[in-house]
Amino acid sequence: MCVVCVCPPPLLCPPQHNEAVRSAAAGAEETAAGCRLPPPALSCSQTMGMAAEEEHAASPREEEWPEAEKAEKLARGAALKWASGVFYRPEKLEGLGQYRSRETQRNSSIQSRLKSTVQSYLEGVSVGLEQLRSAVQEVQSVCQEMGAARWALLDSQDQLQGLQQMRVLMAEHVQLASVVQVLPQLFSVQEVFSHTLQLLRGQQLLEAHVELMMVEQLRDDILSQLHLRGLSSAQTTVLSYFSGLQEINESLAKQLWDITGSSLQLVREDPVLFVTAVRIIEREEKIDDTLLLEATFLPPGRPKGWRQKFYHILQETITGSLFRAARVKTEGSGLARHLAALQKDIVSELRVVKDLMVQCVPAHYNILSLCTATYHQALTSHLQDILRENLDKQALFLLLEWALHVYHSPEMMGHPDLLPEVDVSDLGPLMSPELVDQTERKYVVKVKASVLEWMQRTLEVEFKEWFREEEPEMDHQGFFQSALPVIIMQMLNENIQVASLINDSLQQKVYNMALEELEAFLGRLREALVHCGKEHQKDRAVPKHYISYLLAMLNNNLALSSSVSSLHPDTACREVPVSLQAALDRTQKKACQLLLEEMLLDLQPLCLQLPSRKWLSSSQLVTSICEVIDKYAKDFSRVRKPIFTVLLAESELLVSSQYLRALMQKKMVCRSKEERAQLCDRLLQDATQLRELFSGLGLERQQQSLEAVFALRELICLKDPALLSLEVLGFITKYPDVSDEHISTLLDLRGDVSRDVRHMVLEMMEQNPQVLPESYQPIFSTILVPAPELPFCLRKGKCT
Repeated sequence: MCVVCVCPPPLLCPPQHNEAVRSAAAGAEETAAGCRLPPPALSCSQTMGMAAEEEHAASPREEEWPEAEKAEKLARGAALKWASGVFYRPEKLEGLGQYRSRETQRNSSIQSRLKSTVQSYLEGVSVGLEQLRSAVQEVQSVCQEMGAARWALLDSQDQLQGLQQMRVLMAEHVQLASVVQVLPQLFSVQEVFSHTLQLLRGQQLLEAHVELMMVEQLRDDILSQLHLRGLSSAQTTVLSYFSGLQEINESLAKQLWDITGSSLQLVREDPVLFVTAVRIIEREEKIDDTLLLEATFLPPGRPKGWRQKFYHILQETITGSLFRAARVKTEGSGLARHLAALQKDIVSELRVVKDLMVQCVPAHYNILSLCTATYHQALTSHLQDILRENLDKQALFLLLEWALHVYHSPEMMGHPDLLPEVDVSDLGPLMSPELVDQTERKYVVKVKASVLEWMQRTLEVEFKEWFREEEPEMDHQGFFQSALPVIIMQMLNENIQVASLINDSLQQKVYNMALEELEAFLGRLREALVHCGKEHQKDRAVPKHYISYLLAMLNNNLALSSSVSSLHPDTACREVPVSLQAALDRTQKKACQLLLEEMLLDLQPLCLQLPSRKWLSSSQLVTSICEVIDKYAKDFSRVRKPIFTVLLAESELLVSSQYLRALMQKKMVCRSKEERAQLCDRLLQDATQLRELFSGLGLERQQQSLEAVFALRELICLKDPALLSLEVLGFITKYPDVSDEHISTLLDLRGDVSRDVRHMVLEMMEQNPQVLPESYQPIFSTILVPAPELPFCLRKGKCT
């Protein structure tokens, strides 16, 4: 019995099963040997291995290629895997014969196909070899024929020299034939020249240009042939013979440029002549382009470049017709008329170019863009030339407005008839930013000079009005005023508003200039006030209404201060510059100072009378002082409240300081307690009367300096001199600007202070130095104490 065993794949069979298979296979072999049965069927891998061993044993094989060996291993592995999968179960062995017959047929089919492929390959190789054999034979035949031809040429070398001479004669014959052919044309050249000139005189330009091109072509062909043959010496003769071409070219070019120069007029009246000129120019451009592309020979006078010349003449015509006229009159309305004429002419000519000339030239000329750029550049240069002159402010303003606004407006380059073809936005500004800034600065300088002159005249008129016999005018509220602030602010505001019509930059420059000039004007106004005050000191009757005009000037200064913020271009930023505010404050202070000096002149005669024995016994002196104060307070009521309050406070400070200064003059010393008590009563009555007067005028008590008189009275009324140290300490704490001389003078006024007490008080002051607070209003620091008399001198004699 034959046993067939097929081993399953290693992953599916356990090791024990593999051992069983091996033992079964061994038993099957023994059984087959004993009963002479055919050998048992083995697996594909075993079968292929055995076949390989038998083949190797039968005949030794050469060493295989690695690729073949690898392919064989892959094939065996694939076959083994296939067989293991198919014959895994015993019942599958029944179909072994079918598989064997199918594989046998398959192998036979493959072998037959291999045999046919190899047979066709061998047939192709045979055909190729046959063709190579015939090609070799043909090459050998050609070589033999070439050798024969070489020997034949060597035999005919003498005959070739004769053929060379024949070739030279043939070339000469061809040249002579060419010359004979062009002889009629050469003989007719002078006649053509004359005819061409007649055509040019009759303005038959196209016909003349055709003949010109024909003669030029004839000349250029001859020169080209001479150039190719290296006969450069003969070119001079040819050029001399065709010298008339130069005259014709110049005559034609002159007519072309004359036509180009009057092109704007021609396209309106009769564009035929202009179109003819453009056609001739284009012909010449094509000839130039052709010759430049060949680049073998360039005839004399080429390239003509007539298209560029056309552009240049057209630009020169535009520039000359509008911008090379006589010198522009910039005075008066001359510049305005000139700019208006430019505006009208440029728009008119651009409309002609856009509507008519564009249709007469090729599109690649871009004639409208060319003319627009020419006008733009010419205007730029023209404006620069005008700006080099010494222009007034009206001319500078007109140029800025025209260049920045009118030029781009619908009245000029933005005209509806020119849009959208005309666009100057890509050509840059008509005036560069640097030139605009320079022109703006020139304009500001001119405006500054005008403002300065106007302000000076206004100040002169104002100064003359101070010496009038009439009082200054009053507003509806009864406050003194003059037209000065209205004139100044209106003038400055108008200049700022006019500058705003140009741009914000110019407006800001004019605004800064206005503030500077207003600050300078306030300085000159203060000088005028000082001059007027000096004149008044010489004669108090001149000016007659000196105080009234000072009050009017204070109201004017207040009006200027409140109006300055309205000049600022930005409504959100209305702050007054620090320097200008300081100038306004100095002007106000100067006017107040002059008023107080005038008031002081009336108070000084009264203050000289105190302290005295007569003053102690009567209140007439302080009543007179109150009358002077009340008189000036009525005058001060003609000034607006902020300044009125300032004048009232300054007047009160002046009265207080004068009163205290009079007490410090060492005119009186109390001789008894009764006299000291009488002094205290007088001080109390005077201070109370003055305080009530100023309180009634509207000055609050905390703003008054008369409290120092009350404090000084307490110092004098102290009955016990031993307590003066404490009293003085409180006094200097309240009034830290009081000095040792002031306290010593007050102690002298008491008349009962001993030297020891004085020394103690002064020592106490030395030990307690005071520092002035920032908000403290000085009182005693402005009061000078007379120097003490020398103890060694007699009252009316010389020192011993």
